[in-house]
Amino acid sequence: MDFSKVKQAMELKSQLDKIQKELAKIVVEGEKGPVKVSVNGQQKLLSISISPDAVNPAKTKQLEDNILKAVNDAMEKAKKESSKQMAGMMGGMGLPGLG
Repeated sequence: MDFSKVKQAMELKSQLDKIQKELAKIVVEGEKGPVKVSVNGQQKLLSISISPDAVNPAKTKQLEDNILKAVNDAMEKAKKESSKQMAGMMGGMGLPGLG
């Protein structure tokens, strides 16, 4: 058994765990009209904030569209930010194509 490969795999797992913890700390926001959402670097939705004056039963479709657009905006920002973070952290690991 090649213990150097086992050691490398354990180091890689440790680095990946560290990256996941760092990504959880990244928070980005998306906003559309009266809707604001927060998403972390793991692309998990953290919060949705809706201005009270936006709650109009006659305009639920518009509110739904604003929520969808705000969530998608935040998810895209989170994806870009996490990609930058991962490339920076994994670039120092000597893996081809990163950093």
